Amino acid sequence: MGAQRLPHWWMRYTPPFFGVAAAVAVPSARLAVVRNLRRIRGPASRWRETLEVSRTFASYAGCLAEVLANDSKNAGEIESEVFGGEHARAAVEHDRGVLLLTMHTGGWELASPMFARDVGLDVLVVMEGERSAGAQAIHDRARAASGVRLVNIGNDPLDALPLIRHLKDKGAIAFQIDRPPPNRRVVEVTLLGERATIPEGPFRLAQLSGAPILPVFCARVAFRRYQFHAYPHARLDRRASADDVQRVAQGAADAMTDFLRRHPTQWFNFASR
Repeated sequence: MGAQRLPHWWMRYTPPFFGVAAAVAVPSARLAVVRNLRRIRGPASRWRETLEVSRTFASYAGCLAEVLANDSKNAGEIESEVFGGEHARAAVEHDRGVLLLTMHTGGWELASPMFARDVGLDVLVVMEGERSAGAQAIHDRARAASGVRLVNIGNDPLDALPLIRHLKDKGAIAFQIDRPPPNRRVVEVTLLGERATIPEGPFRLAQLSGAPILPVFCARVAFRRYQFHAYPHARLDRRASADDVQRVAQGAADAMTDFLRRHPTQWFNFASR
């Protein structure tokens, strides 16, 4: 309500207070952020850790307010800047569609329409549903207003067919790979110097379609200002071995590590381990 109906100044300036309040009210999420920060940059003083946790929750609240303000009197233009645009252009030049690998970072809900605008791609975002149907409805309306096109994929292999068709039409599909869903196949990688897993699905889809894999991550740097960081793309042919898949997956994990160390307070991975 505040993002959509209250004065513009409310939507712009109050989200950090709500974000910090959430950090206090939800200790499991706060501890998850502490663990993430320690993985990214190692141990830190209590003061620095408190400041960075607060920045993470404040940035998340700012992103959420900007998404929820879409299609309301508080809607406004989003500014974006792309670093590594040559990597995106090189991937698009293959003319086979593009598989975008993303994370739950600042502005990911705004990233696909902005990236589509900047590089001229029709982007679908693959994601899991919310646990709350009410929250799902609110978020989906806000995402649709910002130009996000969503598709939910289950365990049925036939669910992948619309994705393959979209790639054949030279579109792009975005997968978030920092939260592997339970009961799905994964690839083991080294992330932030530790053993981790990421979903195998995007890499198998790359094999089936011939589409290049392009890691692209987004950071919120100020009010309604975002930065994209694109990394070199990779491809897998139909006969790719398990070692080939692991190699390309490790390249994606290395890109994730580089981005997170550049923007440690932009990782909105609040899930408890």
